[in-house]
Amino acid sequence: MKFVIPIVWIGGFAATTLSLFLFPHQWTGTDGGPPEASLKWLVVFATLVGTIVIWWACVRLKRVRMDGEALYISNYATEIVVPLANVAEVTENRWVNSHPVTIHFHADTGFGSQVVFMPKVRWFAFWSSHPVVERIRLAVNRATGRDRA
Repeated sequence: MKFVIPIVWIGGFAATTLSLFLFPHQWTGTDGGPPEASLKWLVVFATLVGTIVIWWACVRLKRVRMDGEALYISNYATEIVVPLANVAEVTENRWVNSHPVTIHFHADTGFGSQVVFMPKVRWFAFWSSHPVVERIRLAVNRATGRDRA
């Protein structure tokens, strides 16, 4: 999700867009002639919007591991350790099939005030909460002593 989809989608649309402008004779419109200028600009717009959406949805994803005391968060080049006590909230987006999980922090980390990761896919659990969300919440409560109340 973080590497392959952005490279394929952004690269493919960028190459198509460039070819529409640099090699218009390779493309034909409905009348058999070169594509209309409006189509070219529509493809530019779609490429820009798609790039922003793909970047937001995929490139910002992190890898997250956890033990009883900390989260280990990586962008695949750098890994940081964040104490569970720094976790303010854990949320997920059930509307998106990949259920992206967002971890919000009390204080900024090396990756900012929140990180987003995609938990392992569950094929037939579309609307239910992903179990990893509750696992992180329970670990945070244990680490901060909130489970003893």
